[in-house]
Amino acid sequence: MSDTPFGRTIQLFLVDGTPNGLRKVTIHGWTGLTFVATDSTFGALLSRSELDRTGIYILHGPDPQRPGGARAYIGSANSVVERIKQSAGQREFWETAIAVTTSDDDLSKGHVEYLEARLIEMAASAKRVELDNGTYPSGLRRRLPEADQANMEQFLLNLQVILPVIGLDLLKPQPKAAAQTSTPPEQRTFGEIKFEIRHKAGAAADAVEEDGEFIVLEGSLALKDSGFQANTYSNLRAALISQGVLQDNGENLYRFASPFSFNSPSAAAAVVLDRNANGRTEWKVKGTKRTYADWKIEQSEPALRIVVSDQVGP
Repeated sequence: MSDTPFGRTIQLFLVDGTPNGLRKVTIHGWTGLTFVATDSTFGALLSRSELDRTGIYILHGPDPQRPGGARAYIGSANSVVERIKQSAGQREFWETAIAVTTSDDDLSKGHVEYLEARLIEMAASAKRVELDNGTYPSGLRRRLPEADQANMEQFLLNLQVILPVIGLDLLKPQPKAAAQTSTPPEQRTFGEIKFEIRHKAGAAADAVEEDGEFIVLEGSLALKDSGFQANTYSNLRAALISQGVLQDNGENLYRFASPFSFNSPSAAAAVVLDRNANGRTEWKVKGTKRTYADWKIEQSEPALRIVVSDQVGP
């Protein structure tokens, strides 16, 4: 059997025809129904008849206690519409509400309690959000027949596909370069292409790219004050300082006390250099003058050569 990933068809339905309205998300061949709402469309979510069914829900938003961080609450209910309304009224942090049920109403109380416990377990393990749940129930305590457990694990796999598509990565495991901090950086990044920034003012940062994330490694040095006023990522810098990721290293430098995963090379470069920066040119392949952009082009060239050779006749 081939290990090549296969394509999936996700259907995103704009309920009222506008991009900012209530959204309904499904996967072809799966009975699961996922609704995505904001505060302004929460009323439309509550009016959906499908939510008067057994299911699970997630409330997600910025963490008021951790600048730059995210917070989430995960719940389950025999009637999603009643519980999600109650939970949302008890919490002020949320900006996005996700409700999940099925088109054939075939989830039992045991099923959704199992899903709830596993989602909490997975989110806690991923460490991308602070959970607002008071208790962390174990999935093993939700006794289900073996076949039902297998079906619920497949249900979770589909949710792991859908949630990032709608902008929630709370279940996505941290890259090993950011997560395995008990292992020295040179060991956990062995075999990876490393990038660096070296600036005459003292900034000296090392990074790797993994699974679409750009991770600046611990020990990297960032400028404390570049003198530039323009920095789109100044709030992110402030959050990293508040969280203790960036610590005073004396003179005009901060030190990364722990690795941090950025969503782009430019975000990472802006934090390191304390100014707006094009990460595609600021980051160099370590020990060379090749930019990140050069390296990206080199990665695409083999595929381009294959396409061209396939198109050229004898």
